[in-house]
Amino acid sequence: MPLTSESFYQRPKWLFSGHLETIYPALFRKVEIQKPERERITTADGDFLDLDWYRGGNDALVILSHGLEGNSTRPYMLGMAREFILKGLDVLSWNFRGCGEELNKKVIFYHSGATYDLDTVVIHAQKNYRNVYLVGFSLGGNLTLKYLGEKKSSNPKIKKGVGISVPLDLAGSCNKISSGENVIYSKRFLNTLKEKVIRKSLAFPGEFPLGLLRKSKTLRDFDEYFTGPLHGFSDAAEYYSINSSLQFLDQIEVPTLILNAQNDPFLSDTCFPVKLAKRLELVHFEFPKHGGHVGFSGPSGEKSFYSELRAVEFITRDL
Repeated sequence: MPLTSESFYQRPKWLFSGHLETIYPALFRKVEIQKPERERITTADGDFLDLDWYRGGNDALVILSHGLEGNSTRPYMLGMAREFILKGLDVLSWNFRGCGEELNKKVIFYHSGATYDLDTVVIHAQKNYRNVYLVGFSLGGNLTLKYLGEKKSSNPKIKKGVGISVPLDLAGSCNKISSGENVIYSKRFLNTLKEKVIRKSLAFPGEFPLGLLRKSKTLRDFDEYFTGPLHGFSDAAEYYSINSSLQFLDQIEVPTLILNAQNDPFLSDTCFPVKLAKRLELVHFEFPKHGGHVGFSGPSGEKSFYSELRAVEFITRDL
C-alpha cells in the first residue's frame, strides 16, 4: 500500500506550497562534500560519459542518476551522495550525455529511456563491488525504474533501487509541467534544451531542423521535433509510450522504493498508481501529501533531507 499520511514526512512550515518546496532547495541549498574523482569512460558507439566517484574502499556502491538538464553537481545529487558516504557506501554520480562540462561527441544526447547508457555505467562500475544500488531523481528516476524492469534478475549484483519524484507516465507529466502555473518550469528546461541543440548544430551541420526551434513552444513540442526523432522514435507520443517506467514496474524483481509527493508540480495523477501499488510486492510506493519536486527539505537547520534519509534507510536496512 502507498503511504499517504504526513506522519513520515512533515515539511517545514515556511515552505507552504509545492512550488516553494521545489524551488527553494534547487536555488539556495549548499552541500559540503569531498571533491569527487572524475573519470571519463567510452560508450560502445564511441561517445563518452563523465563519472564522479566517491570511493572509500567499501564493497557496496550506490549509482546516482540526475534529472532533466541536471548533472552530478546539483545539490540533490550531492546531498544524497553525502548521506550514503556517511553510511559507509561508495557513491558514483554520473552525467548523462551532454550534461557534463562539455557536449558529447554524437548527434544524439540523452533521454528518459536511454537505459543503454545506465547499463554502460553499471557494467563498468560494478567490477570491484559485491552489491550495487541504483537511485534516480525525476527523469533519472524514470530511467532507473525502466532499467530495473528491463534487467529483471539478469544482474545479481543489483540489490535495490530508489526513484524520487518520478514521472512514471511521461506523457501525463509533460502535459502537467506545461500547463498553467507550471509553465515557468517548462520554459526554463526548454530554453536550456534549445541552447544545447543550437550548440550541437555547430558540430553537426544539417543534422538538426533548427527552423523547428521556433515552433517548439512546449516540452512536448521539443520532444516531437527533436528528442523523439533524434533517438529513433516517430514522434513524442511514441517516445513517451515506449519509455514511461509505469509499464515496467511489475517486471522489477528487486526491492524498490518510489517516493512521489502529491503536491509535486511536475507529476500528473497517473504518476500515483494506487491500484498497482496495492498489487506489487517488491515495489514500495510512498505518496506523502507534501515534498514538491525533488524537494523534501528537512527541518530548519538540518542538512539532511527526508528523501535522502529515506533512501539510505531503505537501501541499508539489510546490510
